[in-house]
Amino acid sequence: MNLYVIRHGETAWSLSGQHTGTTDIPLTDNGRRLAERLRPVLAREEFAAVLCSPMQRARETCELAGLGSTSVIDGDLVERNYGAYEGLTTRQIRETAPGWLIFRDGCPGGESPEQVGARVDRIIARVRAAPGDVALFAHGHVLRVLVARWIDMPPVSRQHFLL
Repeated sequence: MNLYVIRHGETAWSLSGQHTGTTDIPLTDNGRRLAERLRPVLAREEFAAVLCSPMQRARETCELAGLGSTSVIDGDLVERNYGAYEGLTTRQIRETAPGWLIFRDGCPGGESPEQVGARVDRIIARVRAAPGDVALFAHGHVLRVLVARWIDMPPVSRQHFLL
């Protein structure tokens, strides 16, 4: 079984470095072009399951990559809830919380690393139950937690993985 983890395409906030969790924003034109480039690559594969975050940026990436008609929306694939830090850059956050690290410190009013880890563990169980290859369309931080949990590392270990 192969697992394909696909981060959504570029958004205005990913360009500016703003933390984007629950804010449902679209892809940029460049993000759409990049998502379309996945189509011929993924068309060569046969997936037993395609799971997608309900957020517009992930759904749009999945659709443009050619797998929208076979995808199942999975609420556990949403990005981390950044709470009070939603829409802020790391620099802005560190003005009031010096030395802040998302992987260690979490977000006031948002999800803890353990809560994100619990969601990801449910995704992993669904992936492992699939009878073949699986594609996941989601977000940078939740997919980094998924990679960490896949190899039995704690959710805070996601800092070691870049997507």
